Formats: sequence, C-alpha cells, structure tokens
Amino acid sequence: MVDGERIDGTWCHIWRCYQPGSEYYLDDLIVFADGAITCGERTDLAGLEKMLATGQLAVTNPETPPLPDQSSKWASRRSEALTPEGFLLDVADRIEALNERPTAGQRCRDAIQRFQQDPAESNRELLRAAYLAVPPHLRIYVLGDMDRQDRPLRILLTKLGEAVDGDGPVVTAQMHQDVLDYFARGDEGVRSEQERRAIQHADDPSEPGRPTLVSHETVYPQGWPEQPGLFVLRNEYPAQIVFGGDSYASVLHGYWALSAADASDRSRIRDAASGREAQDLGGRALHRSDWPDIRLAVMAELLRAKFTQHPELARVLVSTGDARISYTGLSDSPFWRDVHDGRGRNWMGRLLELTRSELVAQQLLRPGS
Repeated sequence: MVDGERIDGTWCHIWRCYQPGSEYYLDDLIVFADGAITCGERTDLAGLEKMLATGQLAVTNPETPPLPDQSSKWASRRSEALTPEGFLLDVADRIEALNERPTAGQRCRDAIQRFQQDPAESNRELLRAAYLAVPPHLRIYVLGDMDRQDRPLRILLTKLGEAVDGDGPVVTAQMHQDVLDYFARGDEGVRSEQERRAIQHADDPSEPGRPTLVSHETVYPQGWPEQPGLFVLRNEYPAQIVFGGDSYASVLHGYWALSAADASDRSRIRDAASGREAQDLGGRALHRSDWPDIRLAVMAELLRAKFTQHPELARVLVSTGDARISYTGLSDSPFWRDVHDGRGRNWMGRLLELTRSELVAQQLLRPGS
C-alpha cells in the first residue's frame, strides 16, 4: 500500500548473500507494478542489476555446477541457461504484466502477425528484434507449443541457404512457407475456439463486475452502531427472524440451535444473549447426525428468512451489485469463511451472493416492476 493505493506485486526465489565470501541462501524477490523491488532492501531495476553484478544476488545457486554444454543447439530440447541478463529482462516483463502492458512474448506474437500480413524483409528484422527481446530462458515457450518449441521462429529468422542454429537443417523457401502455414493454422484454431467460446459463454457479462467485497468480522463492545452499513451482512448481526415456527435473534442463533440434537440444547442456544454465545453453546452441544448433509440448506433458508423479513437489510445486500463477497473472520470455520491458504470454502459469501440474486429476481418478477 502506497498513500492508500494498492500496488500489485509478484515474487520469485533468488539466491542472496550478506557479504562477499559468505554462503548464499534462498530468499524472496518481490517485484511491484510501480517498479519497486524488495529483497532485504528496497531497490529498482538498476539497483537489481548492480546487486547481481556485485554477487550480492545470484539467479542460480553458485555452488551448483553448471549443466554441460549442449552438443547441438538445433536438437536440444533444453531452454537456454538462466543468466543475470535474462533474469533482468524477465523482471522487467513482470512489471509490464502487472501494469497490464504487453510483455516481450506478446510483442513477439504481434510481430509474427505483422510478418504474416506483410512478409517483407523489414518486418522480418522487426520480428527478429522482438524475438531476441524475449528473455533467452523463456524463448522456447513463446509460441506455447512444447512439441515444436520456438523452432518455427528460428527457421523463419534464418536466411535461405543457411543452417538453422548453425548445426540444424539448411533453410529453403518451402521451409519458410511451411512455418507461415503453421502460423496460419494456429490463427485459424484460435478463431475457431473464440467462436465456440462465444456461443458457449453467450451469457457471460459483457462488462467487468464490481471489485470483491470483503465482509470483515467486527466486535462492537458498546453495541452495534445506528448505521452498521455492510456489517448487516454478518450472521451475528441482530436481526430477529422467524423460521420453522421459532423466532431467533440472529442467523447464528438459528443455525446453531437447529444443529443441536437435544431439544433442551436448542432452547438454550435460541435464548443465548448474543450470536457468538449461541455459537459457543452450539459448538459444545451434540449435533444432529444428519447435520453435515443439511447444514448448507439450513443456512441458505435462514439467509432467505433474514433478508425477506427485513427489507431494509435486503436493500443493503442488493446494493452490492454483482460483487464477489469474501466472508472473512476468525470465529467461523474455514468451511464458511474465505481463507487465503486454500482451506477456505467461503460458503457464507457464496450463499449471500445466491440470496442477493434471488432478491433481485423477485424484484424483477414482481407484478408492476
């Protein structure tokens, strides 16, 4: 965060040492969209280049012996070695991608299309420059074809009568045409897939949706504020609901009371002083044997009751539009909340989105709407 603005970033591993002659250890290099780079200290591309040149950072473990030289460039299936120069190009590309600008690989593909439209020598030279701007260790991936790798480009950039890579086949006019035909087939495949996707995904929204809405768990020791805003979406928010013939002070009261196998436990949970107290009592009670199978449906019905019985709360939920709802906190299990370590199922957020869509549909289908 910089002056309240979120700056996106990405990261990779790098080898680092504190001082000349000391051992290298694996560390995180973090790259941000504004060009800032951190690895123990804050720097930029020029600073990163200096740190690599002085040996403070290394792109591979200096103690690992290098791979043997490739006997044939043409026959090799191995990418070129990762070098400091190639790594710097890669980092610069990451910054471009974070800013949603074309990367070297995308610029190379644009140059391919330009050459297809006009195979003049000037465009071939532009294509050569675009290809050589791709980080060397990533060139074999630029076409997205791991069978041919980047061989079609290497053929196309080799002059007639010369051997590709110095030890490969001698290039002929037919080989150049075969490469252009290969690119044309790829373009046709992309167009065909785009047409198929346009039909299959015809109901996709044409405009990007709202940013994700994060629902935070918040404690109000002195009671809820007069204008709680989006906190009304929380299950602990006190909103009296009637469900199954019983009245509950909040969704949490209803959910945990209905989970209990014993009638006396259900009564104690229903009458708890707060939603979190109801949760604590419910967590200690013996649950119904079928609870794992029905709990999602019960929660969905409780949310419908809450927002249909409280129109003012429904308006708040509907006001979130089509935003994804990330339901966070610590009191609920990862089954219900959003946890960024892969365990979170975010079922509460998903059920709130479902309830929202049902409320909107009811408004649209209501006579006179």
